[in-house]
Order: sequence, then structure tokens, then C-alpha cells
Amino acid sequence: METKLEQTNKIKLTSKEKSELLGETILTIILLVLLNIAILALAKIIIDGNSNLKAVVLELRHVIFNKAFNLKNYPLEKVAIFFLIIMDIIVLAWRLIRRYHQMQLRHIIKELHYIAEGNYHHRIPFKLNGDLGRIINNVNQLVNNTVTAMEEERRIEQSKDELITNISHDIRTPLTSIIGYLGLIEEGRYKSDEELLHYTHTAFKKSKQMKTLVDDLFEYTKVRQTNTKLNVIQFDLYQLLEQLAVDFELEAGNKNMTLDVSCQPIPFLMAGDTEKLVRVFNNLITNALKYGSDGNTIVLSAEKNETHATIIVTNNGENIPQEALENIFERFYRVDQSRSQETGGTGLGLAIAHSIISLHHGEISVKSENGWTSFVIILPLTQESPA
Repeated sequence: METKLEQTNKIKLTSKEKSELLGETILTIILLVLLNIAILALAKIIIDGNSNLKAVVLELRHVIFNKAFNLKNYPLEKVAIFFLIIMDIIVLAWRLIRRYHQMQLRHIIKELHYIAEGNYHHRIPFKLNGDLGRIINNVNQLVNNTVTAMEEERRIEQSKDELITNISHDIRTPLTSIIGYLGLIEEGRYKSDEELLHYTHTAFKKSKQMKTLVDDLFEYTKVRQTNTKLNVIQFDLYQLLEQLAVDFELEAGNKNMTLDVSCQPIPFLMAGDTEKLVRVFNNLITNALKYGSDGNTIVLSAEKNETHATIIVTNNGENIPQEALENIFERFYRVDQSRSQETGGTGLGLAIAHSIISLHHGEISVKSENGWTSFVIILPLTQESPA
């Protein structure tokens, strides 16, 4: 939540506070007048009682006022009163400014109490100079950071609730089927061995679907942890992509699709956790085979610049809708719900891929246009050594 803050130039004093300042002014003037009278009387007594001191004072008056300011024979008493008045004005101004700052601080504390009561949308609206101004800015920034942290915490809690809901839904569906078919077998409600085999096969297939979900969930939670360690090694990306192409060659052939590899340069040396990166490419190629079935080509390409590698997994076929592209890396998100269920997808594959690339301090994005869908991965060529 972003709060718009319009700061006023100064704090408006209440009538009571203005009365306090007026009372402070009157009281200070009375005290200063009494103090001035006492100082003048005491000084006169001391000077009149000491002839040497009186001579010194007269000489100072002659030097300072007669020669410096050309004020001949100006009464010493008036000069002393003049200086006392200057000092009185300084003291009065100091006391009034001090009291005004106290009132400003009182207003700031009142604003703080209002925010502390739960009005986190509110900010201290005063624009002041000096220490009070810095205090106001720091307090407003602190409230902004606190509100941001609270919203992030609420988002995390909501995210956890959604995670539990999605897991429960995805596990309950195959589990219900397993219990149903095993219940039929337990009660002997099958007419032939073929029907029994069909029941057991369906239960087995649903069990594998549940295992896939649990494995993906475990992998997702593991790579999402900020302290996850990478097993960084030096490897040849070209050889890794070639091996992936060989591994998927049979499945691609069964779908009448070709899988090509293009790398520049060869060999293509870089650093990373190959086990986790293979998981990323497996997810992307598997998705291309499942959801690009109306196409016939999958291309794995890689290029290197001075500091980064750009790896692109491209397949032709039906484009992914624009609204789906914006959420495609969210966990449990499926472009086609029914199709994903049929293919056994958990909706975690691309979220896992995104987290793994983030662990490598890289980026992953997707674009789908003109009959081609491309996942673009940018990875640094070097990685920090594991601790």
C-alpha cells in the first residue's frame, strides 16, 4: 500500500498553545526586567565603592564610545541598559523558540500515537527543518517499511494458504480414485480378471500421479529456500544439451517432432549446478512435447557473451495466450487445466525452473508469437563457490 503524503510547511498552534507562548513572553519579560534592575543596582554599588574600578570603567567608556563610536559623554547607565536590552531580546527569543520546539514535538508525538493506534495509512504531515524534520522523515520511512513488511507477511500467509488448498485439491483427486478402485477390489465387485487388472492399473497410474506431485512439491520447497546450496562445477553446456536431445529423441519421434541443438561456441564452458539445470531443461522440453504437439520442431540454442550465456528453448505450435504468459511461472498455474490433468502435470514445473534459475542469479522469460514459443534463460558464466 503506497500512501500519498502532503506535508505542510509548519505546525499550526492551537489557541491554548498561543496563550502559553504569550504567557511565556510576559513572564520572561518580567523576570528579565527584575534581573536587569538587580544587575544595574549591584554594578552601581560595586563601581561606586571602588575608585580604581570606576576609573577603569570610565576609561573603557572613553575608548569604546568616544573614540570608536564618537559618542562623547554618553551616559554609562544608558549604554549598560542598551546592552542589557540586547541580551534580554536574545534570551527572550531563545526561550520562545525553545518552547515552540517543545510544542512542535508535542504535535509530532500526538501524530505518532495516532499511527500507533492502527492508522497505518497516516503519515506525519509536517515539513520542518533541522533535527525535528529528520525525525519526521525517519518516522514516516519507518512506518512505510513496517506497512510494506506487514503486507508482505500477509501475502506470504495467503500464499501458504493457497499452497495448502492447491495441494489438497491435487492430491484428493487421484487419492479418491485410488480409494474407489481399491474399494471395488476389496469388495470383490469385479466381473473378470481383465476388469480387476483395469482397476489395479488405474489405481497404480493415479498413485504415480500422486508421487509426481509430491516429488515436485518437495523439489519446489527445496529450491525456494534462500539457503539452498548449489553444487557448482565447470561443465560444457553443448554436451549437456546434446545429451538431453538424445534422452528425449525417442519421445519426440513418437510425436513426430524433431529436437535440434545449436551452440556457439563449441565447446561451451560455464559454471553451474548441472543436476538442477538439467531439471530446468527437462521441464521445458517436457512442456514443449506435451503442449506443442501440434508443432514439429523443438530447438535448444545457446550463445555466449563476455559474462553471460543466453539459452533458448523454442518450439512451434499453438501460441500461449497473453494472459497466461503473465502468470506462467506461478506455482500450480496451468494454461489448460483439463489438458494438464490428462498429461499428469502438477503446475509446479515452471515455478521450479524459475526458482532454480534465480538460485543461479539468472533470469528466465517467455514469449509466444507467430506460432513459436520461446523460453529465454540468461545465466552468468561463473557462479560463487559453495560455502
